[in-house]
Amino acid sequence: MRNKVMVGGEENNNEGKNSFIVLVVDDDTVVRMVHRMLVTSLGLKVQEAKNGKEAVDLHINGASFDLILMDMEMPIMNGPTATRELRAMGVKSTIIGVTSCTFESVHKDFIEAGLDHCVAKPLTLAQIASFLPKSNNN
Repeated sequence: MRNKVMVGGEENNNEGKNSFIVLVVDDDTVVRMVHRMLVTSLGLKVQEAKNGKEAVDLHINGASFDLILMDMEMPIMNGPTATRELRAMGVKSTIIGVTSCTFESVHKDFIEAGLDHCVAKPLTLAQIASFLPKSNNN
């Protein structure tokens, strides 16, 4: 049952760790694969989107996620625009901006779009674990 979207957190409520789902939003196939591997190694479920519009559409269609890893620069809809739209829709998920850009001013602009945090690529296992609630972060 890979890539199964949990709607309203109602599926797989058996263990806290297993019901936690992460949305990886990135246009780069390799980055999505690496992030998927990191997230699943923590025992979490993963859904992927190739751009911000796909992420917004998933939410419009009733999906919900505990954590969103949002790339900044993507075609169709970039990370800051998607983040603004998700926040305007009332999405309360933790949204982490992920970018290859190291300029502080760029990070600041992305954070102002509604991020909880902004980090530079590549993500590490420790970084992802630090964004999890303590009950999921052994």
